[in-house]
Amino acid sequence: MHDLSSDERLELTRTVIAILDHWGLSAADQVTVLALPSGTRAGMIRQYREHMAFPDDDGVAERIKHLAGIADALRTTYPLNGAMDAIWMNTANRRFDDRTPLEVMISDGLSGVIAVRAHLDCTFDWSRPATN
Repeated sequence: MHDLSSDERLELTRTVIAILDHWGLSAADQVTVLALPSGTRAGMIRQYREHMAFPDDDGVAERIKHLAGIADALRTTYPLNGAMDAIWMNTANRRFDDRTPLEVMISDGLSGVIAVRAHLDCTFDWSRPATN
C-alpha cells in the first residue's frame, strides 16, 4: 500500500470492505480480520466504506494481500456464480475442523487467513516453504 496514491488506497479500501460485506462479516469482525490498529471501533468501517482509506500499516497491508488472494481464488473457482464465494466462506469445512473459513480467519488471526488462502490457492501454497 506504500506505493499507492491516496485515490488508489481509497479504491482498494472500498473494494476490500465490499468483499468482506459480501461474505457477511460484521463490522467488528472486519476490524478483527483486517487487524486494524488497536482501538479501532466497528463504526470506523462505515467511514472506510464511504470516504476514508485504510491506515498505511504493514500488518493491514499483509491482510489485504491475503484477502485479495482469497477473493481471486474464489472468483476463479466459481466463475459462473457470484454468490458461491459467500456460501463457501460461510459453510463448515472439514479442513478447518468443521469451522467455516470466516470463523477460522476471525479466531485464528493471520495464520487463519493464510490457512484459508492456502486451501483455496494452490499456487500460493506451492510457494510456501515446507514445514515438518
